[in-house]
Amino acid sequence: MNTIEDFKAYVAKVEATEGYSKPLAFGLGIRRSKGDKVLDVNFPGINWDTAFGTAALLQDVTGFKGSENGFVTVSKAQLQKAFDNFAAFHGEIEKHPNIVIIQQLLENIAQPSNTYQEIDVVAYFLFDKDQPVADAVEGYFKLQCLSQLHVLPHGLSLEGVFGKLNNIAWTNHGPILPEDLSAERIKATFKGENIIVTHVDKFPYMVNYHVPNGVRIASGSQVRLGAHCAVGTTVMPAGYINFNAGTKGNAMIEGRVSAGVVVGHDSDLGGGVSIMGTLSGGNKNVISIGDKCLLGANSGTGISLGFGCTIAAGVYVTAAAKVWLYDANKQPVDINGKVVEEGQNIVKGAELNGKDKLLFLLDSTNGHLTCRPNPKTIELNEALHVKN
Repeated sequence: MNTIEDFKAYVAKVEATEGYSKPLAFGLGIRRSKGDKVLDVNFPGINWDTAFGTAALLQDVTGFKGSENGFVTVSKAQLQKAFDNFAAFHGEIEKHPNIVIIQQLLENIAQPSNTYQEIDVVAYFLFDKDQPVADAVEGYFKLQCLSQLHVLPHGLSLEGVFGKLNNIAWTNHGPILPEDLSAERIKATFKGENIIVTHVDKFPYMVNYHVPNGVRIASGSQVRLGAHCAVGTTVMPAGYINFNAGTKGNAMIEGRVSAGVVVGHDSDLGGGVSIMGTLSGGNKNVISIGDKCLLGANSGTGISLGFGCTIAAGVYVTAAAKVWLYDANKQPVDINGKVVEEGQNIVKGAELNGKDKLLFLLDSTNGHLTCRPNPKTIELNEALHVKN
């Protein structure tokens, strides 16, 4: 296939094969394993609803069949065949990220000697984004779909991911099963080396797999793989973003973005902020923070905030909290904005879920949690969110 026309004809023939299905997403991954346990899988470049010609080629070369989510191992010979089938594009290879990845894999693929991990290449194909996670390879693929910004949090199913990922000791020698650490330390010691463990968890740090364009992350340990850090996001040293959570645009993160939480554009989470997540405690409400919101230091919320909301420093708004409502003139009002007697202006926090332009304050004279219209919205410092 030396011409683009030949390549297109080849792709059309593969796609016309009985039973062939175009995947929603796919990618080549480097898998590290110990026996039958997957340690991790790195997908350098995931294709989401694009590059269908490459998808057809990889399915043909690897023999992958069907329309169910799954993966297949890829040999060096199959990588070479895939690269050769792209001959028509070799003159402008820099314009084709998938061909570049195949070339890089070909140049480096080998089973290193005297190492703890076994390494191979897999091709993963996703057809149904809403199916639960079936295995560790799928878990790593979906997590990297999020971190590579192909989908927003909750954009695909991560149900069952905890049960499919292995608990790993993440070290300067790569991922190691915790039960093997002692033996590996002894080996390393007699080689004059040290094994340093950064953490023991099912999730690695995002920055060790992917760094989105236009973000600043002051401490890589504070952002888990599967976090969604949009362009313009700044995560300060005490900030934290869990998997299946993150930002939609410019954001200053100095507090905690728990699993499931989505933070809107131009919002600021001050130091010590904590947003209630969905992983533990029985909370099923998916929390979102709207655009241009400000959460002051040591504040938090268990309800969603709409556009332009502010929670004052030290104030925590829960769904069950009693909130005293006032209008812009400090008159007590009901949930519909009608002026009422003091005491008739009390609602639960849940009734304010997702509403715009709210200002939550703590009345220092009586300890009441109050809410009134927010007179202004924040403006982030543009110099801190340069998109480079």
